Amino acid sequence: MQALIAGIDSGRVLLLLAAGVASGLAGSIAGLASLFSYPALLAAGLPPVAANVTNTVALFSNTVGSAVGSRAELRGQRARLVRLAVAAALGGAIGAALLLGTPSSTFELVVPWLVALGSVLILIREPLRRLTTRFRPDQAAVPGLAVFCAVLLVGLYGGYFGAAAGVLMLAVLSLSATEPLPVTNAVKNIATGAANVTAAVAYAFLAPVDWSAAVTLGVGCFAGAWMGPAVVRRLPEAPLRIAIALAGFGLAWTLWRDATAS
Repeated sequence: MQALIAGIDSGRVLLLLAAGVASGLAGSIAGLASLFSYPALLAAGLPPVAANVTNTVALFSNTVGSAVGSRAELRGQRARLVRLAVAAALGGAIGAALLLGTPSSTFELVVPWLVALGSVLILIREPLRRLTTRFRPDQAAVPGLAVFCAVLLVGLYGGYFGAAAGVLMLAVLSLSATEPLPVTNAVKNIATGAANVTAAVAYAFLAPVDWSAAVTLGVGCFAGAWMGPAVVRRLPEAPLRIAIALAGFGLAWTLWRDATAS
């Protein structure tokens, strides 16, 4: 690691480490890792495309850290995790291919609305669940194919751009299963991680990844993500969902402002 960070000054190292810890916490708790990591990479001097792909590579450590910290919540979830990881990884590969082969300007105008929609779904999860049970009382769960397709689409978004992909994934998973939020959150972290790692592998070979920044940011991400699940266990569910949704709305507005200003 010393060799990798030798080319950057101590100020950048501290900036990226601090942003990594904040990103790990925000990502593992709320799915908003890029709220801290992407601006930090820009502030560290990376151009937008390099910052985007470097961010995707660094955030893989979020998955590792949150998995280590969520062992209790992930117990007994293996079959479900495999299905979701396959869907998310496939989507992540498609998203990475789109990023490497197409301009991002049009998609960036759609992103804020997707993030805002995910935030709304998190807020109204319980009424939607009750509505589903009312009209389909014998099959209250969302069909598996619908969940697979939704997770694939979120994975595609995660591989292409990534900001608040965790909010969208949390919204999909919250509507597809009745379980405590810490369990859904832990599963969300693995699913978004599957999309991330697929895109990260592609970027490692085909995109301008800044490896010194990725490793430094990743170290902080691992630490923050490892602490995140313990925080989720201790916070009451309803206020946490509201806080996640409000943070998502804030990020949606920021992304919309930046997209329309450029």
